[in-house]
Amino acid sequence: MEILWFLIALGLLFGVLGPYVLRRRSGGIRLAVPGSPDAADPEAYGFVPQEDQDVRLPGADEDLLDVLNVVQATQDWKAASQLLAGTGKDGELRWQRVQAFAGAACLELGERPGVGGAWLRAWRADAPKDAGGAAVHAEFLVQQAWRSSAAGSDDFRIILEEALKVTEEAALLAPGDPVPYITRLAVARGLGYEHERFDQVWAKVIDRAPQHMGAHLAALHYWCEKWHGSREEADHFATTAAARAPRGSLLAALPLFAVYEHVPDVVLVQDFFRTQVVSKAVEGALYAVHSARPDDPMLAHVRHLLVWFLVRDERWAEAMHQFVKVDGHVGAVPWTLGADPAAEYTVFRNLAVAGYEANGGSPLTLPR
Repeated sequence: MEILWFLIALGLLFGVLGPYVLRRRSGGIRLAVPGSPDAADPEAYGFVPQEDQDVRLPGADEDLLDVLNVVQATQDWKAASQLLAGTGKDGELRWQRVQAFAGAACLELGERPGVGGAWLRAWRADAPKDAGGAAVHAEFLVQQAWRSSAAGSDDFRIILEEALKVTEEAALLAPGDPVPYITRLAVARGLGYEHERFDQVWAKVIDRAPQHMGAHLAALHYWCEKWHGSREEADHFATTAAARAPRGSLLAALPLFAVYEHVPDVVLVQDFFRTQVVSKAVEGALYAVHSARPDDPMLAHVRHLLVWFLVRDERWAEAMHQFVKVDGHVGAVPWTLGADPAAEYTVFRNLAVAGYEANGGSPLTLPR
C-alpha cells in the first residue's frame, strides 16, 4: 500500500512540475529566474500575451470577428445572416462560421442564463426560412447538449432530438449544403446510432463534400474507442481518408487526430511520442500543412494539434515554425478541451520558446 501512495504522490509531483521543467537527455532546459538574462521571453518573438489570446477561433477570420462583434453589441442577427448567405456551401468556411455563431450564443447563454443569445432566438423567430439561421440553431443545440447535460442523460437526448429536427429543416432550406448533415453526425454520435444508420448519414455528407476536413473530424469522433468504434476502426477511417486525399488536402493530417484521440491518460511507453505510429502521423500532418493552400480554413486546426505533438517530442524549431502561424487564436483542439484554453496553449508555447533557445535559437533565427 505504501508503494501505491508513493507512486501516486510521484505522479502528482510530476503533474505539477512537468509543464514547467522539461529536460532533454542532454540537459537542455532548466528554469531561470524571471527577468534574468537567461530567461526566455516569448514576447521577444512577437507572441501575444496569454490574456490577449482569442479563444473563439482557431485562426484569423476578420470578417467573422467583425460580424460577431456587431451582433453581440447590437443583438441584431441580420449581419450574421448576410455573412452566411455570402459564404459558399462547397468549402470549410461556412461550417466554421456556423460553429462560431453557435458557440458565441452558447457562451452568452452560459454567462446570462435565460437572456444570453437572444439574437439567435430572434433570428429564428423573425426569419424561420433563413437557411443560415436554421444551421446555426441546430449547431447551437448540439453544443448546448454537451455543455449543459451529461452525455446519455434524458436532458441530453431531448436536446439532441430537437437538434435532429432542426438539421432536417436546415437541410430542406439549403439543398446541397453539407453543414446540416455534418451537424447531424454529432447528433448521431450523441444518440448512439448503430454503424449502419451512421453510415447513411455519412453518405449524405460525402455526396455533398467528399473532401471536407471538418466533416471527417466529426465522423472520426464517432469511430473512436470512447464512443462507438475502436482504436482500429478510427485508424482505418483516418488512414483510408488520408490515402485517398488529393495533393493539397489536409485530410493527410487526419491520422494525427486519430492518434490524439487515443493517447492514453498516462503514457507508460518510453519515448511514446517517438514511436513509429506517432512519428508517421506527425510527418503526414507536416506534409499536409506544407502542401495545403495558405488560406485553407482548416489549416490552423492542424497546426494547433501539430504543435502539441512537436513540443511533446521536443522538436522545438519545428514547433516554433507552427506557433508563429497560429499565435493569437487558440480556439482549437487540444486547447479547447481544457478549462482554460489560453493557459493550456501558453504553457506549450513557452516550453517551445525555452527549448528553441536552449538549442541555440533566437528571435533572429526564426523566420516569420
